[in-house]
Amino acid sequence: MKQLLDINTWKRKDHFHFFNQFEEPFFGVCVNVDCTKAYATAREKGYSFFLYYLHKAMVAMNAIEPFRYRIVGEQVWIYDKIDPSPTINRPDGTFGFAYFEYHADFETFEAIARIITEQVQNSTGLVPAVSGENVVHCSSLPWINFTSLSHARSFSFKDSCPKVSFGKMTTADGISTMPVSLHVHHALMDGYHAGQFFEYFQQQLDS
Repeated sequence: MKQLLDINTWKRKDHFHFFNQFEEPFFGVCVNVDCTKAYATAREKGYSFFLYYLHKAMVAMNAIEPFRYRIVGEQVWIYDKIDPSPTINRPDGTFGFAYFEYHADFETFEAIARIITEQVQNSTGLVPAVSGENVVHCSSLPWINFTSLSHARSFSFKDSCPKVSFGKMTTADGISTMPVSLHVHHALMDGYHAGQFFEYFQQQLDS
């Protein structure tokens, strides 16, 4: 379900019209998150660490309203729920696109996501995911402890979906950290909202 946002009464009306004119309206930040507790929990309970932190990220994004905004034509719609569309790495070095329906309950989310993950890993090609505006583009680069990241973009394709990428976990002095890159459409949100995401995401990882 979705509802229309009244741009004329929106406090960010001017910001929307200003940034929505840009050829590249996305901005990005890269932050190291503490995943010590999350990794320990995933190992203890036999969870997929990737699915565990992906779910935590989606909990945070679904809780922060601007992450559920999407631009369609000249209008902004607010989705009730957004779902992750992650890249799934294969043993042969390729990857495929997947689509996981978001569920607030992690075990429900993981059970379905594991089935889809296996399907993608046993296939070839990109495996086009379910298309839609209410997705978050997600990727994992578990080989790279990156400090910045950019994305391939087709500027002729109007896209307003957030993009989040997770890097290599490293451990020092008993603390495990992981770089997380977030790119969002500046017509829909600002650095304040990106900060809210990382704060809430960290709380979820620590819970």
